[in-house]
Amino acid sequence: MKVLIVGGGGREHALAWAVAKSPKLTKLYAAPGNAGIAACAECLDIGAEDLDGICAAVKDLGIEFVIVGPEAPLVAGLADRIDAMGIPVFGPSAAAAEIEGSKGMMKDLLAKYGIPTADYERFDEPDAAKEYIRIKNHPVVVKADGLAAGKGVILSHTINEAYAAVDQIMIEEAFGDAGAEIVIEEFLTGEEASFFALCDGTRAIPLAGAQDHKQVHDGDHGPNTGGMGAYTPAPVLDEAMEKRIMDEIVTPTVEGMAKEGKPYKGVLFAGLMIGEDGPKVIEFNCRFGDPECQPIMSRLKSDALEMLLAAAKGELDKIKLKWDPRAALTVVMAANGYPGKYAKGTEIRGLDDADAMDDVTVFHAGTKTDGNGRMLANGGRVLGVTALGNTVEDAQKRAYDAVDAIDWPEGFCRRDIGWRAVGR
Repeated sequence: MKVLIVGGGGREHALAWAVAKSPKLTKLYAAPGNAGIAACAECLDIGAEDLDGICAAVKDLGIEFVIVGPEAPLVAGLADRIDAMGIPVFGPSAAAAEIEGSKGMMKDLLAKYGIPTADYERFDEPDAAKEYIRIKNHPVVVKADGLAAGKGVILSHTINEAYAAVDQIMIEEAFGDAGAEIVIEEFLTGEEASFFALCDGTRAIPLAGAQDHKQVHDGDHGPNTGGMGAYTPAPVLDEAMEKRIMDEIVTPTVEGMAKEGKPYKGVLFAGLMIGEDGPKVIEFNCRFGDPECQPIMSRLKSDALEMLLAAAKGELDKIKLKWDPRAALTVVMAANGYPGKYAKGTEIRGLDDADAMDDVTVFHAGTKTDGNGRMLANGGRVLGVTALGNTVEDAQKRAYDAVDAIDWPEGFCRRDIGWRAVGR
């Protein structure tokens, strides 16, 4: 089977690495890919959001299955266009991807089907939003309704902070058109976790639970990022909790989407708050998390291509997933200055030494090679150093040993990935 993976980050490298192991694979392509993905796929000079270019390549190359990594092309309707060509595609339609593309739509769906989430209201006008904040008079979360690359969420502990968040999103247009509407919701307390389920339009099966670390500095300090590390399994998501999440959140969501005429296919990523009264939905995403995808794929023992194809074809009842019982942990190495301004083009050495370590894989998120074969940083989040271990603590030690083998003075990482699990 000829397969195309759309995207060029760490998530897509993990998917390519996993799919490349399938005996069903004839040829693997990536658009656009990166320097790490190039080791297991042919990279095409086509951007992930160039829908016309991707569809043309699918036709010209005789692609038989398309796996869409990022959310933006899904929200823009790439899966619909591939489906219309008669080719199976992993990823939801534009209508179903709205579960991430519009936070307001997502919250309305949860409310309609009684799925646990924070109380909320939607606003398209700043004065009304501020009046709601004044009346509520407690900590709130202000969210841009549309896609904002994971950054359109502002936690506000005081009324003035919340007012400023409304101004930043709606008046200063910090997130562009994504902030034309906002959602304001109650501030939930508890332990955050990520849960992933495979969906085929009518049914869902659990994939894996994980925890990521959004803030840039140790101890969960500093601004939010796309994610500085992750590990799986997460102790807070034990077997009983996973059953509750499937019964109370995932299955009703998939059934609700089908009733709404928006059958959901692909992976459903539930960002959850686990509090005293159980799990509540913070957000849904219509794709694998990054960096959660890297440790999850590291633990997957099943044929990844077979698994993703079953979801795309509505055949999840035919597969049973197998997992490595060990823990996996990913440490993200980012360019100095991230998530603010950072330099590109700095050289990274020592990757072969890190990759040669037992049970270590270095996934590339933002890399390229120059004409002399040097590996260069080409983004904010650059590497996902991933290790397996008998416990989270074992995986953590192995991952940081690999980090220390990498010679990249212009990069940095958090040194406490996995601290919740290790602390238990």
